[in-house]
Amino acid sequence: MQSVRPLRWLYLDLNSYFASVQQQRNPELRGKAIAVGPEKIESGTIIAASYEAKAFGIKTGMRVGEARRLCPHLILVGGDHQRYVEYHDAIVAEVWRHIPVTAVCSIDEVACRLLDNENSPEQALALARRIKAGIRRNVGDCLTSSVGIAPSRLVAKMAADMQKPDGLTLIESHELPHRLFPLPLSDIPGVGRRMEARLTARGITTMQALLSQDAAAAGAAWGSVVGSRLWWSLLGYDLPERPQQSRSIGHSHVLMPQARDPETVRLTARRLLMKAASRLRRAACVTRHVTLSARFESKQRWHATQRIAATDDSFPMVEALAALWPQLAVQLKSERVRTIAVTLDDIQPAQAVQLSLFDPPARRRTPALSRALDRINERFGRNAVTLGPATEGRVNLIGTKIAFGRIPGAAEFHE
Repeated sequence: MQSVRPLRWLYLDLNSYFASVQQQRNPELRGKAIAVGPEKIESGTIIAASYEAKAFGIKTGMRVGEARRLCPHLILVGGDHQRYVEYHDAIVAEVWRHIPVTAVCSIDEVACRLLDNENSPEQALALARRIKAGIRRNVGDCLTSSVGIAPSRLVAKMAADMQKPDGLTLIESHELPHRLFPLPLSDIPGVGRRMEARLTARGITTMQALLSQDAAAAGAAWGSVVGSRLWWSLLGYDLPERPQQSRSIGHSHVLMPQARDPETVRLTARRLLMKAASRLRRAACVTRHVTLSARFESKQRWHATQRIAATDDSFPMVEALAALWPQLAVQLKSERVRTIAVTLDDIQPAQAVQLSLFDPPARRRTPALSRALDRINERFGRNAVTLGPATEGRVNLIGTKIAFGRIPGAAEFHE
């Protein structure tokens, strides 16, 4: 007989977060089918849809043109990423009024560890209802959430997905693993098409088949110890979180069709590099690799990497980008870039790296200059000073956007 595992996690997931924020800010959008995405580009993609729009089959990642065909009266609204962060901060603050937030998992998800004096089913359900009501009352009545409560953080997250919108699902240890059997493998966070295909090749096509394995077999099917840890978590065992260190910092940008000429692509890449370099310095880290990536209109991908001495200085990073550019320029003779990206790879804390004593005096001065540029732009706004000539037009309009798994700091909206 399995031991009883107490309820340990409350996981809160905001429903259709970006779209809900837009409806909260604009009462005229409430109750209507809206989608957050490019308002004038049919080839652009939807990043969020209201539940009224989802009723027509509109999904995140769908092309705008296809979404309009499914719902001719769909209202497209542009993203307001700084407001999304502001609402996120207000929601997290509201959750803190009821229970400490253990982890901010994304812009619209938080996880809270339940203590022994608040983890009976009755107490946990009452707490969840207070949090949900507090968000609607103190942040916005359009901001509904779904909450999952379970012995492990993984199962709590999956429970939050079981009832949307405005759901509340509690799973106790004695219900595991049978409560999960009806779910497809794709409902497990981290199981995408490739992993599902890998499991299928090993005869594992259902949740029941996966959980009927032992931990070692699950790890072998997964191809790493992650599979074993996941197996234990799905059974409700509260495993300690493994520390994760970001190994890269980067930005990407989808270019409008009329802005895909080589010079605009080059200037956009340079602008993205400067944003990534500023983030690197705020994180007190250095990088050893600059990677330039592109996705062409043909859907083919390209990337190249330049190794540099460990640094947080924009000047050698710009030199590395300049060295990479001719390689991409060759491709641009027959291709047009749809998405351009710059990534700083192999990052690590600056204090862990011994810098060279043999750099020329001019190079030793540039790190301080890069940090001075950061401070001026943070105080006076984007491009108050620039490294090299200031660019004109759309390149200057590259703003900070939300990656679902990362919440930008306030300083990024000035870059």
